[in-house]
Amino acid sequence: MSGRFITFEGPDGSGKSTHLALAAEWLGGRGVEVLATREPGGTPLGQLVRRAFLDSPWGRPDGGVEALLVFAARRQHLAEVIDPALAAGRWVLCDRFTDSTLAYQGSGRGESLARLAELDRWATGSRRPDLTLLFDLPATAARERSHSAGRLSRARGINRLDVEDLEFYERVRACYLRLAAAEKERFRVIDSTGSRAATAGRVREALAGLLEAVA
Repeated sequence: MSGRFITFEGPDGSGKSTHLALAAEWLGGRGVEVLATREPGGTPLGQLVRRAFLDSPWGRPDGGVEALLVFAARRQHLAEVIDPALAAGRWVLCDRFTDSTLAYQGSGRGESLARLAELDRWATGSRRPDLTLLFDLPATAARERSHSAGRLSRARGINRLDVEDLEFYERVRACYLRLAAAEKERFRVIDSTGSRAATAGRVREALAGLLEAVA
């Protein structure tokens, strides 16, 4: 079976990380060799960037600095982890990729989308996943979930993104939906307003279509 690159996108609190783990387990049970990874992260360099990105001891970087950091980590992530796994026939499930940068640093922080696209061409060759699952829910619900006691406990407290205001969450969501509308073949929008079981069922349905395509 050939490798496939699948990204899980959505605002903080949308459930994407939880459902990535569930999807990895589900695919593994069907004989698919899976690698689960995340951004920023996935490599030693990526972990350093993640620390600077989410809880910087050096102050709050602006959107341009955030973008430069995350694209540097992304280039290393592709070279060190993602591309070798795909070449070996594994399915790579990645928690965030370039769509997150467009949504957060672009629409959220107000950085130029044209400039971010230029950085993406340099860092990734404008790489696009085979499938992107976008976990969607209203901005108010996403922000409430990101501040839930359970999530804060798992994350060991509040990071910089958790304290963003509702308008920031709304800009991020609107950008994600625009991206999905522009690339309907790549995106599957997953309604994550319901129960975990209902959302997991929608994820499995989307993945089953990809399994059939490569069978």
